[in-house]
Amino acid sequence: MKKGIKLLLASAIALSTGWAAAQADYPNRPIRMIIPLAAGSAVDNAARVVTQKMAENLGQQIVTENIAGSAGLIGGNRLARATPDGYTIGGVNDSVLTMIPHMYRMDWDPLRDYEPLSLVTTIEWGIVVKNDSPIKSVADLIAYAKANPDKLNYSSGGVGSPQHIGMELFSSRANVKLRHVPYRGATPAAVGVAAGEVDVAFQGLGTVTSFIQGNRMRLIAVGTQQRLPQFPDVPTIHESGLPNFYFNSWFAMVVPKGTPKPIVDRLYSEVQKALADKETRDKLSALGMTLRGTSPADMGEALRAQYAMYKKLIEDNNIQAE
Repeated sequence: MKKGIKLLLASAIALSTGWAAAQADYPNRPIRMIIPLAAGSAVDNAARVVTQKMAENLGQQIVTENIAGSAGLIGGNRLARATPDGYTIGGVNDSVLTMIPHMYRMDWDPLRDYEPLSLVTTIEWGIVVKNDSPIKSVADLIAYAKANPDKLNYSSGGVGSPQHIGMELFSSRANVKLRHVPYRGATPAAVGVAAGEVDVAFQGLGTVTSFIQGNRMRLIAVGTQQRLPQFPDVPTIHESGLPNFYFNSWFAMVVPKGTPKPIVDRLYSEVQKALADKETRDKLSALGMTLRGTSPADMGEALRAQYAMYKKLIEDNNIQAE
C-alpha cells in the first residue's frame, strides 16, 4: 500500500513539474485563435491587428481560424471545448458572450466555460445604406418606415447577432417595423447592403469602413455619444432624433475555462503590450474602435453585468431565434 501511495505521489509530482515547465516555456508552438464570426467582420479585423503585434512579441505565430455560422454558436462551442492549455484563445464579440445565450438552447455557457482575458476594444456602430439610397438621414429612415410598414428590410449577421439586436432596439425606440434578413455573418450582411439586396443595416464600423471609403455605402448616423473624428460630418443617432440612443459592441479575448492563471496573465500582458504600440493603436482607431484593454477581473465583471442587461432586453422585447 505504501509503495502504491509513493508511486501515486511521484506521478503527481512529475505531472506537476512537467506542467510547470510547460508554462515556463510558453509558448513553444503556434497559438490558434478561434473567431466565431466571418472573416472581414469588425472583430476579425481588430483581432488580426492585435494578434499580429502579439505574435511578434511572443515569437510565435497566432493562427486565425474563422468558424462562422449560427450567430456564433458553432465557433463558440468549439472554443468552449478546446484544451485549456493556452494554445487556443478566442476573439469574440458581446453577441456570443451575452446575447445568443438567451435565445438558443446551448450545451455550453460563456460564463461557465470561458475564462475572461481582456475586453480589448469597444467597436463603434453606425447605420448604413447603399451609396445611392434616397435615405440620407435617420429622419428619412424613420419617416419612410412609418409610411411603409414592413417594406424596408435590414441585414444582420444572423439571429441574435449584434446587428439584429441593435436594429431591433433602434426599431423599438423609433416605433417602426423593419423586416429582418439574416445573413451568415456580419461581412456578408454588409455586402448585402452595398449590393442593394437590403435597404439598411446597423453595423460595427470596423466591418463597413472600407465600403464607406470606397463609396459603396453611406453612413447616415453613428451610435456614439459624440461624433467620431474619422467621420466628423456624420451625426450621432442621439442628435438625429432618438435622444440617448447609444450602441456599441465588444472585441474581447477569452480562453477555455481551466487555462492556468500564469498563462492567462502572460496573454493579458501581451494584449497590453500590443495596445501600447502606436501603429496598432492607429490601425484600431481607423477601424472605428475605442481601446480598452481591461484586466481579466474587470472583463469578468463587465461580462456578468452585460449578460444580465441583455437577458432583460431580449426578454422584454420578445426577441426570439427563428
